[in-house]
Amino acid sequence: MADTTSLTRAVDRFADRLRAAPQSRLQRGAAAEALALARELARRAQLVEEPGTPPREMPDAGMFAAADQITVAAHDLALVLTDEGQVEEAVELVAQAQKRAGV
Repeated sequence: MADTTSLTRAVDRFADRLRAAPQSRLQRGAAAEALALARELARRAQLVEEPGTPPREMPDAGMFAAADQITVAAHDLALVLTDEGQVEEAVELVAQAQKRAGV
């Protein structure tokens, strides 16, 4: 099992920034960006956990749930990552999403 501390820290920082963001920032795309990230992280976890099964899409639970969705998806993914390269790739996805979200 890989050390996923960098992934969980990056996601926790992003989630904290989303929780602190004003509603107007969430409406301007930050929440949508977070949902897209959560869906991608969940998809990656499902592909490892259930190979050969089509991944299910994480539902849109609303802009105020986006921080929780990325947290849950990232922690699920962290449990199944097996090497440092996968962790680094996931951390980069989080960084790119946070930059696009502007938080």
